[in-house]
Parts: sequence; structure tokens; C-alpha cells
Amino acid sequence: MDAMVSPAATAVSGWLADFEAALASGDAAKVAALFGTECYWRDLVSFTWNIRTMEGHDGIADMLQAKLSEVQPRHFAIDDIATEADGVTEGWFTFETAVARGRGHLRLKGGKCWTLLTTMTELKGHEERHGRTRPMGAEHGVHRDRSSWLDRIEAERASLGYTEQPYALIIGGGQGGIALGARLRRLGVPTIIIEKNERAGDSWRRRYKSLCLHDPVWYDHLPYLPFPDHWPVFSPKDKIGDWLESYVKIMELNYWTSTEATSARYDQTAGEWVVEVMREGQPVTLRPKQLVLATGMSGVPNLPDYPGMDEFRGQQHHSSKHPGGEAWRGRKCIVIGSNNSAHDICADLWEHGADVTMIQRSSTHIARSETLMDLALGGLYSEQALANGITTEKADLIFASIPYRIMADFQKPVYAEMKRRDASLYERLEKAGFMLDFGEDGSGLFMKYLRRGSGYYIDVGASELIANGSIKLKSGVSVKEIRPHSVLFSDGSELPADLIVYATGYGSMNGWAAQLISQEVADKVGKCWGFGSDTKKDPGPWEGELRNMWKPTQQDALWFHGGNLHQSRHYSLYLALQLKARMEGIAGKVYGLQEVYHKG
Repeated sequence: MDAMVSPAATAVSGWLADFEAALASGDAAKVAALFGTECYWRDLVSFTWNIRTMEGHDGIADMLQAKLSEVQPRHFAIDDIATEADGVTEGWFTFETAVARGRGHLRLKGGKCWTLLTTMTELKGHEERHGRTRPMGAEHGVHRDRSSWLDRIEAERASLGYTEQPYALIIGGGQGGIALGARLRRLGVPTIIIEKNERAGDSWRRRYKSLCLHDPVWYDHLPYLPFPDHWPVFSPKDKIGDWLESYVKIMELNYWTSTEATSARYDQTAGEWVVEVMREGQPVTLRPKQLVLATGMSGVPNLPDYPGMDEFRGQQHHSSKHPGGEAWRGRKCIVIGSNNSAHDICADLWEHGADVTMIQRSSTHIARSETLMDLALGGLYSEQALANGITTEKADLIFASIPYRIMADFQKPVYAEMKRRDASLYERLEKAGFMLDFGEDGSGLFMKYLRRGSGYYIDVGASELIANGSIKLKSGVSVKEIRPHSVLFSDGSELPADLIVYATGYGSMNGWAAQLISQEVADKVGKCWGFGSDTKKDPGPWEGELRNMWKPTQQDALWFHGGNLHQSRHYSLYLALQLKARMEGIAGKVYGLQEVYHKG
């Protein structure tokens, strides 16, 4: 049977036809009736000009009543193979709105919609130039005073930020800022990326030499230029640094190194930001229409304020400043924390011959890298996934199609199997005194990441060192006092120390807004990350999408862009489309602008 006329395809095509007819009728209640009792519609910009999940019939009807006449959705058509398993029919589709084209994903239960994903893929009349529409690159013939490609690039770089202003300014030249900058370049949005380091990629190069990405290569591609197929599964830090630097050059980004923003304020009357920067020691005033903070998902480093820190005679620093363990052979080292950075730094110090102790203050989820790749990522991001026809773009959309409300239920069986498969490791860790968890509801690593951005370690070797005692462990205590040559703990015990590393995490990204703009703006925007799961470090009420990420905020023309490489790649498209639409004056009214419940 032809897969495109299979029963699953027939069901998807039939539902899409009914959906389009109901939309055309303008009757929001009629549209909502096509959804099941439990239903979710996740929209990435195409209907809402926001990143928003509508839940239940009332939520869907409310959005449609507000947006349907403006959006004018039409031309829904099945795209790719539809499937059916365990009572759920799934299918892909394309569609159009008045100003854009989109792609979506549908899950049906009993003929009704259970989950719907709609995404904007391009703006009509403002499509990226690629493939058959790529530029010629050369103007054939004979011309006096010809300007070469390089001449034009250099002229642009000389003028942008000086005689001409960028439309968008991206603060932060790591993988997030670079990915977004590449999207905006393809869309013709004049953009400057500023980076305080001397070279793109330096934020990776300057870390301890054993640092590698814990996510596999298939998960980590940048837009447009995937890693070559000989690239290692886990990218060493220096390779990532060099790749980012090469990417900036190849994509011809306007990337200002050795540049730091010192202040920013929004000029409401002019509708633009006034951003003061120091570029290679020289002051420059930039006036972009849009300001993007692309400083990663983490905010300002959390440095604790323990009594006696000023009296410590050894060295102490936050994990973000740890240069490596070379200088600490035979020395007493204490690492306060037990998540990814703490494990990596402990292992680095142990490899260099240090006497290292990890201080675990609360429980941590451990996921062995190999098991995580097999159970959690392999179906979407692996050689086998590619062989099964799941491209990076398709994998991103499949992941995006699962609403946060039900994502934990998708994750729990994965981590239950992980717990069974790696029971021996967990048993030995607990015997060593390590406090383990699998999330408050057993949903594991990725839900912890989304809810709080911390509380886990992807095990690439340090867990065995803890289990066998090579890395010493002190758990279930807090630091009471830092003494000149030691650390005193809440249980009355004391450990000598030559080095203290505070692997104590980071604040919310709006902390950068407080530093650069003002505390008032940071409070106006509110907490970044988490979605109101009412779990530890992610307080309710339920919000349903990551706070402030890749979407409009309560501060005009201020955006946050961050996350891991996968998120930076995927969501940079939707942020870039929102910025381009504003530049062209075609963006619609934002539906469901996020309310602020937490300031940080």
C-alpha cells in the first residue's frame, strides 16, 4: 500500500481538511471541537507571534478568537509519511498564513487532535536566498571601478555601527549569538554580534583542557553548516572553539571581538536602544532597534557569601573561572557542588594528581552518557536516526511537538529503564554516600534541565571515581565557614584546603539585564527559564513555555536567546523570523504575552 494513501494518511488528510474548513468558517468553537478532551496546540510564531501552548478547548478557542482574522490560515496539506501506533496517528503537514509559510505536526487519538504543532518556516517575500536563489557572487563582464565581494564585505563592516546602525544587536558571541547571527544574516537583517573575548570560541578555549561537550555530535549542529561526518561524537573544547571561529568567518558575520557592552537604555520615543560599548578600548554608541541578550541559558554566576571567605589564604574561584588542574598536583582541593561542572572539575583535578573532595549539598541525578545516548537521544539524534530518515530538522520538530505539560510522561519510562540498566553504578554510588535522584517525579535529566537548568550530571567518567573513592565525597552537609586554610561544615567537621572551587551554579538570565540595563527592567521582564512546574527552583503557577526565551518579553524590543546547542540551533529560526518581521513591518499582534510572576 502506498504510504501516502494509507489509513493513517487518510485520517491525517481528513482531519486537516476539516480543520481548514472550520478555520475558514471563522467559528473558533467549531475548530476547538476537532480536538479531544485532553488537547494541546503548541505554536511557534505562526499563529501567535509568540511561543505559546494552548491547552484545552477554551484555550484554543480564545487564541483563535483573538488571531484568526489576522492570521488567515490556509492550504493545509499532508507532508511526508503518516504513521499509526498504540492508538495514536501521527502526520506532518504544511500550511500558509497571510504573511508566512509553515510546517506542522499532528497527533490524533480516536479521530480527534491530541497534540498540534504549528511553526513558521519563512516569511512570504522575505525568503532566505539559497539553492536556486543564491547570489551569483560575480558580475560577469567588464566594469570600471568594480567592487569585489571582499570590497563590499569590508565596506559593510567599516560602516555598520558607525555611519549606519544595526537593526539588531546581539550581546554574547558564543554558540547562541553566532547561530542567531547566521539566521539574521541569511534574512538580510543588519546585525552586530559583540563578544568580550579576543577571538570567537575563546569562551571554550580558556576552560580546563579535558572539557568536552556531553551531548553527542548529532544533537549539536549549527544552522546551515553541520559538522563533517568524521567529527568526534563528543566535541573537545578546542575543536568547538575553532569551529565557532571558522563558522563566523564562513558565514561572514559582523562579529566584534574584544568588545564589551557597558550600559544600555531603551529610548521609547525613538523606538531604539542606546547601547554604550567599548570596542578594543574605544567607546562606541550603538542604536539598534532590537537588543538580544545571548549569554547562554545561565545568568550571572552564583558566588556564595560564606563567613570567612575574605580570610582564605589559598585560591578560590567560581567554576566558570576554573582554568584546569595542572597547578594542583598533590594539593588539597575542595569542590562545592555536585552537578555537571562539579563532576568535570573534580575529575580534572584528580587526573592532575590533586587530593580532591566533592561537597554534595543536595541530591543529583546521574545519567551515564552511553545509556543516555541509547535511550533518550538515539531515536532522534544518531547515525541510526539518520538512516531512518530523521534529519536534524525533523528531529528538532519531533521534540518540539511534545508539549511541556505531558513531556514528563514521555520521559519517565526512559529513566525507569536507565535506573534498571545502570543499577550497579547507582548502587555503588549510594554505598559511597552519594545522594541520587531521578527528578521529583522520576522524569530524569531533560526535565530537570528545562525546569531549573541544574541538578544533574551526564556521566563521562567522574561517577566511577566517586564510586571507588578516588574522588572523596562529603554529602548532606552545608558550609558553615571558610577558614584561612580549611572549610568548616555544618556537622562540625573540617577539611584542609589549598583550593576551593564554587560549582554553585548561576542565576536567571535576567541578571544580565540588571547589570547592563537596570534592575527595574530585569524585574519588569522577570525570571528566565523554567515553565512553572512547581518543582524545586521552578515555582508555579503553570506557564507552559520556557519563560522569556526566544519570544517577546514585557520590555519592548528586548529578547533572550540561550540554551544548549540544540536549542540555539532550533529556536534561533523563530527568533530571527520575529526580528525580520518587525524590521519589515509585517509582524502581527502578540498573543499571550507572558505574565511575570517571579523576578529572578
